[in-house]
Amino acid sequence: MTDSFDVDLDEMDIAILRRVEADYDVNLSDLADDLGMSKSAIHYRLQKLKDADVVESVSADVNPLALGLDHLLITEISVVHETGYAEDIGADLADVPGVEQVYYTMGDVDFVVLSRVQNRDQLNELVDAFVAIDGVNETSSRFVMGELSTGGRPTSGLSTEMEENVLNG
Repeated sequence: MTDSFDVDLDEMDIAILRRVEADYDVNLSDLADDLGMSKSAIHYRLQKLKDADVVESVSADVNPLALGLDHLLITEISVVHETGYAEDIGADLADVPGVEQVYYTMGDVDFVVLSRVQNRDQLNELVDAFVAIDGVNETSSRFVMGELSTGGRPTSGLSTEMEENVLNG
């Protein structure tokens, strides 16, 4: 599990992140023109952001509905608390086919898992796989009826205060 880390960013880094996050295939020349920088400066800053693990990968956002993954399931999972349980059970949950995201949480439940499947049979297999993991005590699932806001684009949701906190450390 990754905790937050300290990275020195400025306003231009945030602007670059927003553009790359919105369009992973953005042309560096266009980006340089839009931000008033040279293409080499943009390339250097992007490399710096990659080296610092701020940009973890560059990829396309694939529409899950185009693959027939119409069923989004949010599952809360409670587990037995033993040494190393968070990493071990978290890794086992992440390995279940259909799982997209796994979050270790504090509160009434230990993990929240987001999964996508194509049909009810796969839903049943998914829940059965969760229950079969050693240490899992209980699951509670919710089925998403409509997706109103999706995607992992953290810079698009930054408030002014959040951006200031990033810039000022």
